[in-house]
Amino acid sequence: MQNPVLDFLPIVLTFIVAAGFVVLVMFVTHWLGPKRRSKVKNDVFECGIEAQGNARIPFSVKYFLVAILFVLFDVEVIFMYPWAVNFKELGIRGFIEMGLFIAFFMVGFYYIMKKGALKWE
Repeated sequence: MQNPVLDFLPIVLTFIVAAGFVVLVMFVTHWLGPKRRSKVKNDVFECGIEAQGNARIPFSVKYFLVAILFVLFDVEVIFMYPWAVNFKELGIRGFIEMGLFIAFFMVGFYYIMKKGALKWE
């Protein structure tokens, strides 16, 4: 009888080799790479635009809220796709279950609207 732990040995070895490769490459590139430091090289650079002011200025949490709500409703669509593909096989029970699923999300959407989460000032 074979030991069940030995069945996972190839997977563990693959992870070890992959992690070792990453560590080795990072060390070798850091060790062999050029080390020319200057004020221009250490300066912040993004999209070819010179940095202006402090990068730590706070901005509205509404951006994050809209992103989270987008992900939430996007996941809803992901769950609806398999249901739509198997609509005929699921029958009336599948239709009722999806109706409840959509109803729960609509209650959440109504709550979001009542709280004013999507209103921009």
